Amino acid sequence: MLEPENNITPSYFLDPPRLLRFFLSKRFSRFANTEWKTKKRAAVEKSRKAEGRPHVVEYFHQVDDPYSHLMAQVVARFAERYDIEIVPHLIRATGGRSQPEAEKLAVWARRDCGLIASHYGLSFPEDADVEPEPELQQAANRALTKLDAKDFLTRVKGISASLWSSGSIDAGDVTVVEADAAVEAGSARLAELDHYSGAMLYYAGEWYWGVDRLFYLEERLRELGVCKEPSQPYLAPRPDIDISGVDASELDLHFFPSLNSPYSAIIYDKTIELSRAYKINLHHKPVLPMVMRGVPATSAKAAYIFFDVKRESEFMGVPFGNTVITIGKPVRQCYSLLPWAKSLGKDTELLSTLIRYAFAEGKGLHRQKNIRRAVEEVGLDWKEAQKHLGGDAWKPFIEKHQDEMVEGMGLWGVPSYRLCGPEGEPDLEVWGQDRLWLVAAEICRRASL
Repeated sequence: MLEPENNITPSYFLDPPRLLRFFLSKRFSRFANTEWKTKKRAAVEKSRKAEGRPHVVEYFHQVDDPYSHLMAQVVARFAERYDIEIVPHLIRATGGRSQPEAEKLAVWARRDCGLIASHYGLSFPEDADVEPEPELQQAANRALTKLDAKDFLTRVKGISASLWSSGSIDAGDVTVVEADAAVEAGSARLAELDHYSGAMLYYAGEWYWGVDRLFYLEERLRELGVCKEPSQPYLAPRPDIDISGVDASELDLHFFPSLNSPYSAIIYDKTIELSRAYKINLHHKPVLPMVMRGVPATSAKAAYIFFDVKRESEFMGVPFGNTVITIGKPVRQCYSLLPWAKSLGKDTELLSTLIRYAFAEGKGLHRQKNIRRAVEEVGLDWKEAQKHLGGDAWKPFIEKHQDEMVEGMGLWGVPSYRLCGPEGEPDLEVWGQDRLWLVAAEICRRASL
């Protein structure tokens, strides 16, 4: 289904009136403001020094979360390398609007961690189930409950390894009631700080998710001068993307972006550039934004996403932050032009321009003059475009893309990727702008077969 009839997201958000669109855009843009972040960091550090407090990092560990299993393998080394105090918490899955599609999320997380572990020098048991047995989860929580911070960091790696490999876990004399109370307390602290995921590190007002974002926290701590070994590399640096000397013309890459997705915005052009450099067969398959497809979102999640996308954009050297959200009619209007643009070989160029307007230049696509400007910027005729603007020809194509991504691949977030070929190799299906390096690495491997 293209858009569900009974979408749980309120209609005023799916098609926000002008003033609400303006308010939401300003609010989200603030979280992507570098000057605001710099001032906030300076104020927090000034307060810490004035009160004589140490550098405290809170770690939220969810025993049945695959990303927490990866973090368990590096968190002790992280504590040793920096002059910090780590306060560990046990938590349970949040669920609800912050973590929709719980069953699909569990399957995806297990698959994703299995794919990325070796690239970070870590491991994940190949025969591990999607989730450990409930009894073992309980035992793991009991074994970790009464440990002080130092012992927690020392033992969490081994306990997590036993959990995911269905080994034995000594829970000691900790009762189920005591363990449940610890999990409830940790979950309450996570909610108090306005977050929702496991494997999270929280330092001085900012969040860092698992091994994928650890290097950002390392970078911040090094700037503060608390790294004991500054000459050493990061514990989990982002893997590089190498596009030199590879001919992947026998492979196919299916790319599923969304016009309203901040993560799609910062990786869109890089994906197109990568596909051209590799000479791979690119299949461009835009989908509707998640909330328009009935996937809920919370304000806390949106705030974290915009903050996270800003630092990702800075890391990649991509402009981002001057945002006017495109949810609702602007998406439908812009998508109505894509089949026509595709027939002229301009669909990726047009969507790239529209995304840049929406997320980097602050040109609202609810204004038809900005859609016209984008059309003309890529060399298309506006009078011809008007014959297609607002039509329905785009709907079967977008719906087909969504069915392929959601039903066929088991993914619901964007951007998503499917790499196919050569014959005999299973399709690689991944989700997230921070998985383009994995797609690139797999392209390089398969192109050499």
